[in-house]
Amino acid sequence: MSSAFLKNETADAPVVIPARAPLPPGVPNYVTPRGLTLLRNELADLETEHSYRQTSKGSDDNERSRELALLNGKIANLNQRISNAKVVDSHPQDEIRFGATVVLKTKAGKSAGTEHRFTVVGVDEADATQGLIAFTAPIARAMQGKRIGDVVTLRTVGGEEIMEILAIQYE
Repeated sequence: MSSAFLKNETADAPVVIPARAPLPPGVPNYVTPRGLTLLRNELADLETEHSYRQTSKGSDDNERSRELALLNGKIANLNQRISNAKVVDSHPQDEIRFGATVVLKTKAGKSAGTEHRFTVVGVDEADATQGLIAFTAPIARAMQGKRIGDVVTLRTVGGEEIMEILAIQYE
């Protein structure tokens, strides 16, 4: 049967805009200067793609409308996130605050003897695979205000980890 006789189900389906990384209610959207730059670059990329999609020919009008609606939603969400961003770039150098890169060593627990390196960043910049943890993450909250030599206890699914802070650095 020809596809011309089949109903295009996706044309009638609502466009679902993917959610950005969540912020707990009432928590400010703290970002590093780098994080704000990344958000602005992402916005520029989305706006470029939107302009391209508006002028592109040859694609199905329904599909193009859906793509534009998706891009409009992403742009609106990102504009909202940027407008609420609070850049944090001043901090005490000797204690862990937003933007700190921290080196810890596990003293007791499943991964005893292991060193970890984390940077505390905003939720949009967070990427655990790169050692970038959101300031809302349990380990970031546990480290807040700590200094070199202090101990942090983190309860995980695998048990309790006790870590000593070895170094604190700000870029």
